[in-house]
Amino acid sequence: MSNQENQVIEEVITDKEKKAEQIVGEKETADIVAEEKATAKDAELAKKLAAKAEKEEVEKVALEEARAKERAKKEAAGRAAAKAEEKSAPKKEASAPATSKTIEIPKTIEARHRLKTRFNKEIIPILMKEKGYKNVNEVPKIHKIVLNMRLGDIKDNSKSIQLAQKELDQIAGQKTVIVKAKKSVANFKLRENQPIGIKVTLRGNKMYEFFDRLVAIALPRVRDFRGVSPKSFDGRGNYAMGIKEQITFPEISYETVEKVRGFDIAIVTTAKTDDEAKALLTKLGMPYKAN
Repeated sequence: MSNQENQVIEEVITDKEKKAEQIVGEKETADIVAEEKATAKDAELAKKLAAKAEKEEVEKVALEEARAKERAKKEAAGRAAAKAEEKSAPKKEASAPATSKTIEIPKTIEARHRLKTRFNKEIIPILMKEKGYKNVNEVPKIHKIVLNMRLGDIKDNSKSIQLAQKELDQIAGQKTVIVKAKKSVANFKLRENQPIGIKVTLRGNKMYEFFDRLVAIALPRVRDFRGVSPKSFDGRGNYAMGIKEQITFPEISYETVEKVRGFDIAIVTTAKTDDEAKALLTKLGMPYKAN
């Protein structure tokens, strides 16, 4: 191959290399331009977001200030109203003797004793008129209420017994007593002094409070409740009934209940006959089934 041909080949190769370098340079330039454009867009977007966040912060501060002013206005109006009421209220006489001061009973205590108050003020006169009692002491009254829960299924589990006792304590509002077996019975797998039940006897204010909660809150919460049986009297003016689920009482939280269990309620009255006892319990709010 002659020198002239070699020279031509070298020139062709050189031209191709120059063109390749030119293409690469143009591509790099285009990439740099594109990157600069993207950076500019990101900066602009960040600036917009910052401006938006600043605007929201300003609006939030303005809203909080407006709320604070509104609260201050309400407080000022309340203070002004209280002062006006205090000025308009009649002044107490300074000459009143110290013995004439009356103690106001809190509304919560009045609410707790509402059934006993209603019995003394309203129910006793009605029963005297209907039954023809001549003396107020003849009117039948509730003597006591006894709650009893059996522990046959958990008599060997001390933890379950404690939970059951705690639930009955909350329902009764009074400390309960654990009843123990008096002697061993092999057929029932029962040992002497083994816990077999829980009982509590309610008298006085706590008795009326429990009866009020029973007829006003617990019984209406019983599923498919149609009233209690009017045939559960013992012939001597005492009434017995059963509660199938202790969760009907609002004092018991369903989440803490280990097992749904029931208990018996015995209402002992001073009535001489079942009719007198039924009339008494009906006036106190006991919902009997319709015959």
